[in-house]
Amino acid sequence: MSAQQRKQNLLTIWQAAVSAVSGEQAVERAILADTEFKPDQIIGVGKAAVGMCQGALNQYPDCKALIVTKYDHADEDILDRANVRVIESAHPIPDQQSLNAGNAMLDCVGKLAPESRLLLLVSGGASALAEALSDEMSLLDLQSVTDEMISTGKTIGEINSKRKQMSQIKDGKLLAVFNGAEARVYAISDVEGDSIGTIGSGIGDCHRATVPAASKVIASNQIAREQACDTAQSLGLTVKHNEESLYNDVFQLAPQIGQRLANAEPGVYIWGGEPTVILPENPGRGGRNQALALAISEHLLDKNNIALLVAGTDGSDGPTTAAGGLVDENTFADKEDAVAALNQANAGTYLEQHNSLFVTGPTNTNVMDLAIAIVD
Repeated sequence: MSAQQRKQNLLTIWQAAVSAVSGEQAVERAILADTEFKPDQIIGVGKAAVGMCQGALNQYPDCKALIVTKYDHADEDILDRANVRVIESAHPIPDQQSLNAGNAMLDCVGKLAPESRLLLLVSGGASALAEALSDEMSLLDLQSVTDEMISTGKTIGEINSKRKQMSQIKDGKLLAVFNGAEARVYAISDVEGDSIGTIGSGIGDCHRATVPAASKVIASNQIAREQACDTAQSLGLTVKHNEESLYNDVFQLAPQIGQRLANAEPGVYIWGGEPTVILPENPGRGGRNQALALAISEHLLDKNNIALLVAGTDGSDGPTTAAGGLVDENTFADKEDAVAALNQANAGTYLEQHNSLFVTGPTNTNVMDLAIAIVD
């Protein structure tokens, strides 16, 4: 197939994978499959909160809803609803709006009537987007700790463990103030192992609840990868590899994946997970997916039969509006500039200059990252 067809097939596979874990569809499916439950209050928090709440509101159109999501993730349809309150805040470094959001969630849950039922919808990004702190800790303290953990390449598990210690809403503390009749939690997983205690740093964990409460993971990286496989096969392609193993530093993963692809048999190769990256002082523009895509592309030089897409399923990579990179044998052609971009954490600028930046906008889901390659 042509280089253009390879890239088009990658886009088709990636979009199908992301659509399979759409927040709206996942919540609607979960509601219809679950035992009967009519909420009096819906709370959605995370990058997929708008889509997830839309799925719930499709079933319960008059229910009150509080949505906490990332800036520019709420559309006019949801903003115009009289029964919906939306708070947008910062990710990955929390801001004052994050504290406003966390305190609004605490206030909302704490004031619900004894006979009320709560539907809590949690997705990745919730840890930064909503926070409530003790009097001993300031926003500046929170930002400093978060920035240090991210820039030194800590895993999401390590970061969320620290967040639990600092927070008044994480690690099940939000549901601890709920005195209603019943709480139900649906979560979209953006963590290895899909633990409700790690997703959103345990905002939806029920272990502190004093009333009936249950949680369920309704979408995950595995589901997205399974759909990627099905779509690849529907395009007449053979899937050679499908694994959730993107759990290392990008500069350790890049040669492993790059060398494998450079010597691979024809077919489709799929990886899922969430790599880490250590940032230099004064980093440029980019994120872990952009860095990984560019670093792998070095191993694709002179390989005119390979294309690779590395992207965050939420549509955003680090502090940028790009999802990742779509690369081939030409991407790393300006070697000196490419190496400099990687060293300066400026992969996004380089990829944009070489027509290899992948931009989707918000996807209303978040099941970590996908790397998909086609070897012709």
